[in-house]
Amino acid sequence: MIAKLSALVLVAAFASSVSALPASAQLQIFPREQDVPEVRLGQRVQVDDGSCPTGQIKELLGTTLTTAGVTRVSKCVPRLGTKKR
Repeated sequence: MIAKLSALVLVAAFASSVSALPASAQLQIFPREQDVPEVRLGQRVQVDDGSCPTGQIKELLGTTLTTAGVTRVSKCVPRLGTKKR
């Protein structure tokens, strides 16, 4: 019971800290996947490495907390805005 309550408090604290950040600080774009530091649980990071079709960008999402760290899942999502070089 205490472990569940602690986990709930931790999730609530994380959600409030993320929502307090400006929108520009919440989504980061990296040129290569190797350049991405550790992804936190629930964090979204975009990778502009050219592996997705035109008009899309790779997005990494920290999905599951394991003993080895946070598991990443990648998918191609629509690109927002223009590509900067």
